Amino acid sequence: MKKVDVEQAVGLSLCHDITAMRDGFKGAAFRRGHVITPEDVPALLDLGKRTVFVWEENAGELHEEDCALRFAAMAPVEGAHYEGPSEGKVVLRADVRGMFRVDTALLREVNAIPDVTISTLPDHYPVEVGERLCSMRIVPLVTREENVLRAEELCRERPLLALKPYRRLKVGIIITGSELYSGRIKDKFEAVARRKLEKYPHELLGATICDDEPDMLLSAGRRFLEAGAELLIFSGGMSVDPDDLTPAAIRAMGAEVVSHGVPSQPGNMTLVAYLGQTAVLGVPGAAISMPTTIFDVLLPQVFTGQRLTLDDLRRLGEGGLCQQCGSCHFPNCTFGRY
Repeated sequence: MKKVDVEQAVGLSLCHDITAMRDGFKGAAFRRGHVITPEDVPALLDLGKRTVFVWEENAGELHEEDCALRFAAMAPVEGAHYEGPSEGKVVLRADVRGMFRVDTALLREVNAIPDVTISTLPDHYPVEVGERLCSMRIVPLVTREENVLRAEELCRERPLLALKPYRRLKVGIIITGSELYSGRIKDKFEAVARRKLEKYPHELLGATICDDEPDMLLSAGRRFLEAGAELLIFSGGMSVDPDDLTPAAIRAMGAEVVSHGVPSQPGNMTLVAYLGQTAVLGVPGAAISMPTTIFDVLLPQVFTGQRLTLDDLRRLGEGGLCQQCGSCHFPNCTFGRY
């Protein structure tokens, strides 16, 4: 684009909107792409525009709105839609509930391109329908097309963004403790688990309380598996004390234990395992006494079908310390961000 005197702009095309404010009106008096006529010159001068910006032939430049549209096209997201462009940017909104994913390394590469700015929610972020996920724009009014081409090239190699919808899972809950099994103490975990599961599509196959007997734990787990359980949640007996039998029982069922213990507090003693395609979570007692634990961080990932790896769990260390705010506002906080 180039800057020219209004009188010299006749016959040239505007590369930006020109706003007018008069008699209660505020809006575009001249739109981008308008070809200036001799009759427009007095009106532009009345608006205080002695100069305007017009397009140059073969300049290799793109307007901000054209850039925004191309950014949206280079990063399609199933289960979400782009709005705009407006004020030079497009905004991505969720159409389904699920886990928002970002290729953070790729995002850094794209944002290193001159003039390009793409801002997103954090990776591994649970989102609701209608939430803003991402905003894309360039900083100046125009940029060299080569910058957009570079961003498009990077995003052809792998997806920049994704929204993983929650799947409906069959869930079984197994609670361990002789004091609970005998009735000496009333169980509190089932109510907590039910409340947290309400956020996700699921069929609860039941909740079973077991004595501190390995065979009883194994039998309960196998019954749920025979009923088609896709998620088993164990609670009780999850520490490393010699009489805490739940981790051993989970291993005896044939589960592949990814980790017993995660770098996150509260919820340090959490166990993550898999029995074929069935996810297994061993949840320590902090889930009863604390409003938010690592249980809340892992559940949405499990419900998207993501198979958690040891590296995933180790990365929980950054953002793994709950600030224990007076009023919990998870997930709008640092906890579980990695």
